[in-house]
Amino acid sequence: MAEAQPQGTGPQGTGKAAGGRSAQLAHTGLRPGWTTGACATAASTAAYTALLTGEFPDPVTITLPKGQTPSFALAVEELAPGRTTAMAGVVKDAGDDPDVTHGALVRATVRALPAGSGVVFKAGPGVGTVTRPGLPLDVGEPAINPVPRQLMREHLAQVAARYGGTGATADVEVEISVDHGEEIARSTWNPRLGILGGLSILGTTGIVVPYSCSAWIDSIRRGVDVARAAGRRHVAGCTGSTSEKVAVALHHLPEDALLDMGDFAGAVLKYIRRHPVERLTICGGFAKLSKLAAGHLDLHSARSQVDKGFLAELARRGGADEALAGAVAEANTGLAALQLCTAAGVPLGDLVAATARDESLAVLRGAPVAVDVICIDRAGMVVGRAEPRGLGEVRQGSPQR
Repeated sequence: MAEAQPQGTGPQGTGKAAGGRSAQLAHTGLRPGWTTGACATAASTAAYTALLTGEFPDPVTITLPKGQTPSFALAVEELAPGRTTAMAGVVKDAGDDPDVTHGALVRATVRALPAGSGVVFKAGPGVGTVTRPGLPLDVGEPAINPVPRQLMREHLAQVAARYGGTGATADVEVEISVDHGEEIARSTWNPRLGILGGLSILGTTGIVVPYSCSAWIDSIRRGVDVARAAGRRHVAGCTGSTSEKVAVALHHLPEDALLDMGDFAGAVLKYIRRHPVERLTICGGFAKLSKLAAGHLDLHSARSQVDKGFLAELARRGGADEALAGAVAEANTGLAALQLCTAAGVPLGDLVAATARDESLAVLRGAPVAVDVICIDRAGMVVGRAEPRGLGEVRQGSPQR
C-alpha cells in the first residue's frame, strides 16, 4: 500500500493548514489518499525502470503536480523473459474517502517501441474506452485523463534519461489496467457518459481529499473571516485548484483571499450574505457552474446534474436555432453542449456565467456585494465570463424553470 500521508500536515504538503482543503483535513483529522492517476504513474514508473534495469524499485517514489513525493509499495510485479515487457501494480489507497476504487489494483504494463514513437497509452482490462464526444479525450481513446497522461510521460522521461532509454526519451506503450475495473465502473457515471469497458484514470493533483460537508463548510466560513480580518475587499470562491489558478492570474488575489469552495457554492454565498465583502468572484468548471446557473447550490455530482434542457433554453436565448438547441439538449455532457454552441457562434459560456451570477445575487438577497463569474474548461481556459454586478440589483431575463 502507499504511504498513508503526503509530506507535511495536509494534502498540500506545506507543513501547515492555512485554509481550504488543508484546513478542512486538519479540522476533521481525515486521511487523504491517492488518485488512480497517481497509482498508474507509480506503477508505470516502476515497470519502465525494471524494463531498462531488470530491477523493480520498491517502494517507488513519484512527484505529484504540487510537489509532494509519496512512495508506493508494489503489490505485484512481473518481468518477461528478455525484458520484452514489464508489469507493476499498486493498490489504490483512497484514505478516508468513500471512493468506490479504494483497494483496487492498478497495473501498468510497459513495452518498448521504436525510437521516436513517444508514449502510447492503451486501455487494458478494467480501464474504459471513450465512445461518445464531450469528454477531454477523443472518441476511441483509453479513458486516461490528460493530467495523469502528462504525469506519466514526465516520470517515464526521467527514467529514460537516468537509465538510458531510446535517446534518453521514453518510447513505450503503457497499458493501464484495473483488476475488476469493469465491475467497479458500474457504480460510477462512466456508462452514462459513454466510457465503456471499465474505469477512468483520473486526478489533477494526485491526491484524493476526503471531506465531511460540515467541516468543509466550516473551513469556508473561516476563510471568509480570515479574508475580512486581513482587510480583503475582493475574494474568490473556486471549485478546485485549476480554477483557483485562473482567478489568481486574472485578479492577482493573495492567498488569504481564496476560498476553496469545492461543491458548496451555497455555503459561500450564504455566509458572505451575512458577512459581506465588496466583491466576490466565482470561478469554476463550465459544467459545475451551469448547475449554479440552474439554481443548484450544491454542485456535487451525487446531488445535482447538468440540465441539458436548461442549457438548450439558454442557447435559444443566445440565438441558437431549434436544430442546435435540440442537439444541445441531447448532448452527452455539458462540455459537448458548449462545444456545439462555440462552433455555431452562440456564447453559451457567457450565458451560463451571467445566469450563475444572477442566481448568486438572488441568494445574496441585496447584500452589498458585487459578483462576477468565470467559467473554465478542463484545461483551465476561460470559456465564459460575466462582469461584476450587484449591490441589490434586480435580476432580468433569467430562464423559467
